Amino acid sequence: MSFKTDIEIAREAKKLPIQEVGAKLGIPSAELLPFGHDKAKVSETFIKSLARKEDGRLILVTAINPTPAGEGKTTTTVGLGDGLNKIGKKAAICIREASLGPCFGMKGGAAGGGYAQVVPMEDMNLHFTGDFHAITSAHNLLAAMLDNHIYWGNELDIDIRRVAFRRVLDMNDRALREIVCNLGGVANGFPREAGFDITVASEVMAILCLATDLADLERRLGDIIVAYRRDRSPVFCRDIKADGAMTVLLQQAMQPNLVQTLENNPAFVHGGPFANIAHGCNSVVATTTALKLADYVVTEAGFGADLGAEKFLNIKCRKAGLRPDAVVIVATVRAMKMNGGVAKADLGHENVDAVKKGCPNLGRHIENIKQFGVPAVVAINHFVTDTDAEVEALKAFVAEQGSEAILSTHWANGSEGTTELANKVVALIDGSPSQYAPLYPSEMPLFEKIETIAKRIYRADEVIADAKIRDQLKQWEAQGYGDLPVCMAKTQYSFTTDPNRRGAPTGHSLPIREVRLSAGAGFVVVICGDVMTMPGLPRVPSAETIKINENGLIDGLF
Repeated sequence: MSFKTDIEIAREAKKLPIQEVGAKLGIPSAELLPFGHDKAKVSETFIKSLARKEDGRLILVTAINPTPAGEGKTTTTVGLGDGLNKIGKKAAICIREASLGPCFGMKGGAAGGGYAQVVPMEDMNLHFTGDFHAITSAHNLLAAMLDNHIYWGNELDIDIRRVAFRRVLDMNDRALREIVCNLGGVANGFPREAGFDITVASEVMAILCLATDLADLERRLGDIIVAYRRDRSPVFCRDIKADGAMTVLLQQAMQPNLVQTLENNPAFVHGGPFANIAHGCNSVVATTTALKLADYVVTEAGFGADLGAEKFLNIKCRKAGLRPDAVVIVATVRAMKMNGGVAKADLGHENVDAVKKGCPNLGRHIENIKQFGVPAVVAINHFVTDTDAEVEALKAFVAEQGSEAILSTHWANGSEGTTELANKVVALIDGSPSQYAPLYPSEMPLFEKIETIAKRIYRADEVIADAKIRDQLKQWEAQGYGDLPVCMAKTQYSFTTDPNRRGAPTGHSLPIREVRLSAGAGFVVVICGDVMTMPGLPRVPSAETIKINENGLIDGLF
């Protein structure tokens, strides 16, 4: 049996003019800033006019820890949004924009797959509407103005050994992780050690995704700590006087992007912080706008529930005043078998025992979501190699956890494959009202917040942090930052810091390598194990096979 590829399906899409997509949500054509015929930004004035409207219901799609077998979280998000519209509900989806790093590296794009995709897929996975470029430029403008201030006399008395602001680039480039800048003599400034992060790890990215409007954006940008003086007092972005110009660069990027699914349903695609090194959610502006315009909003958080969902529930919802109504946890039979010890090459063969052996990873995520008081259902993202016996084994395990698993065939069948899931989610929302609450109170000390996540989400026995890290956390508390949530930077592949340790391990430790204060975004980043804030390319990057073919179409991007 042959199947069309994702790119072939996307190219056959019968797209509506973006004005018609906006009309489905009641957005007037005059309030859209078109980027071609099939994508547009929603104006700030229209968004502000929605303030008094009642919110719809918010559904989070998360997943088990990712494996090379594939889980399909974005595909399920799109499929569920289409499914809700199919059963007569007014629904929209909210997902993140794709980073060029993974597109040209190994992970690929972020537009869904099969018949559950958002289009225009190629545009979304490349430059889209230029948001990432604007964020990169605004971030690096601040870095340039910081070095410029030091060059022209250093009026703020910045200790150049304690510059805390790195540059960014939206590409995987390990050569830039640690650099020495300002070489070349007196005319080029004062040499110092520095480095680059990937744009999706930028505090500016996090700020854009958490800000509520342009005024809030400028205030948060001003709060960025860029360096420290010799007396350890912080120097802020507003001290460098970069916040105004950065806001100008980000003005258009703050407006959420509207596109459509293959079934012409509205989709907001805006912002893109990674969930393993940042907070992993699309923008607050996009989510809150969608909630004013649709009765049901389906959004996703990056990677597994131990990272993306935890940050969505502890950081985004806390900061934005959101109350999620339901959670969908995506799992696949293939991933269960891989967690059960089956090699990727052997996943096509039936192995019910391996499914059962791998299910504890899913069970851990179900338990974790329950801690937040939000009702959850499992979506089994169907692959053609799945057998009935394997699916039933997975369903039986979920039932033992007090939840329900719904087989979803959206990749092959679009909304027809998610009507059962859509009906279940609606029934869950109506029958089991959410009792959402964050996992820890804001007033809890920072190190105790880290321990809470380590022990209650990762099931670690202890957190390993040297005196320097503990003292730094106490110093931030003394400076008034103790009420901030913590944003864990950790491998996405495991509950531990060892990416090769699958399943649901216990009896492990969580080593903290570094902590960073993101005062503008409003959280403390906790870097654990060997996770990198600037990824590297794999041995054979996807970029080697991406090209324009003889018909002028892009090959190899997805």
